Amino acid sequence: MIDKAIKNINPDAKFKYDNEDINSIVWLEGTTPIAKADIEAELANIPTVEEETEAKANLKASAKAKLIAGEALTEEEANTIVL
Repeated sequence: MIDKAIKNINPDAKFKYDNEDINSIVWLEGTTPIAKADIEAELANIPTVEEETEAKANLKASAKAKLIAGEALTEEEANTIVL
């Protein structure tokens, strides 16, 4: 999850770390370090696996209901069916 948080803040960041330990982050290739507080704040915004699973299930149910009703799907809803 640390990698997701860092990439959300700086998609070009180069770094390594051990065992999901925020204190072990080593910034590589001249990447400007990101404050641990900023990484921790971003970690709080990343959905858990359970939350992501529930959101996907809800999206799929919405797509099904729209198909049955003959309504247009959003691209995200359509992706639950074709991907």
